[in-house]
Amino acid sequence: MGDQDLPGVLVSGFEGPSGICKDHVGELQKHFTLITMHELLENKTRLGPKIQAVYIWNREPAINQGLLQSLPALKIIANPGAGLDHLDLKLIDSFGVKVANTPQAVSSPTADMGVALLLAAARRVVEGHQLATSPDTDSFSANWMGEEVTGSTLGIVGMGSIGYKVAQRARAFEMKILYHNRKRRKLEEEDAVGATYCAKLEELLRRSDFVILALSLTPQTQRLIGSRELRLMKPTAILINIGRGLLVDQDALVEALQTEVIRAAALDVSHPEPLPRDHPLLKLKNVTLTPHIGSATHQARRQMMENLVGSILASLNGRPIPNEVLLK
Repeated sequence: MGDQDLPGVLVSGFEGPSGICKDHVGELQKHFTLITMHELLENKTRLGPKIQAVYIWNREPAINQGLLQSLPALKIIANPGAGLDHLDLKLIDSFGVKVANTPQAVSSPTADMGVALLLAAARRVVEGHQLATSPDTDSFSANWMGEEVTGSTLGIVGMGSIGYKVAQRARAFEMKILYHNRKRRKLEEEDAVGATYCAKLEELLRRSDFVILALSLTPQTQRLIGSRELRLMKPTAILINIGRGLLVDQDALVEALQTEVIRAAALDVSHPEPLPRDHPLLKLKNVTLTPHIGSATHQARRQMMENLVGSILASLNGRPIPNEVLLK
């Protein structure tokens, strides 16, 4: 642990897949005494009262009632990214604890990732790489083809900051842009990206060549895309998911891909993560999978860390908290 005069901040640890980024540790230690979950569990009585903030990284430490009860001085939980489906906001609020996240830091890289997946699936980039590098390949067929992106129709489900940035990028490909959102965007915002609002999801699914999911996971959006919705899509359509795995009924998706109800899928998210190694999605050629790396750039992750530090310091000093998450 660091300087005992600095406020205590609970972190998952320094090693493993949920360990905080090693490049960020020095910056964090300028402001806080970092206490790991292992250290807390070893000595809750001494360390619990010292912790004033929790710094989440890769959804760890997990926040539950037991942990909250063991941290009597806790003021804020700082969560990277935009998704909050792993946090019980009502429970946290009942302890008088604030929550902050970093939606601006992740919107551009996640939109970039969405477009990258769209292009990869449309042009069969992963399959092409495998073909080009296979020791069994002795010729390239002139009839090995993908789908055209330029001039096609893109349906964006979830037109928040990430969805809107996807639309900005799609315009460069001269795509026709449809979107479905809980609330319609302002007309000037629609005009800026050439987007057309679809009040009904069904209309967007029927008309789109590519459907990209860029919305948050809530009880209302869980399994938003199931067998019925997939059958509304064009048989040549491609589904891209950069939101959360549970937005899609994965069993229905597997069946739709196996029976050519839709052409392909490109997924940066799944449920669970990672998928079991025998999951059928891992065996399908018309699936492109990445390991939830929408915001995984050095620049974005550093901005996330800096934003979280700013939110924690603001909370501890009684100032307005940037990116505070308010209960609806």
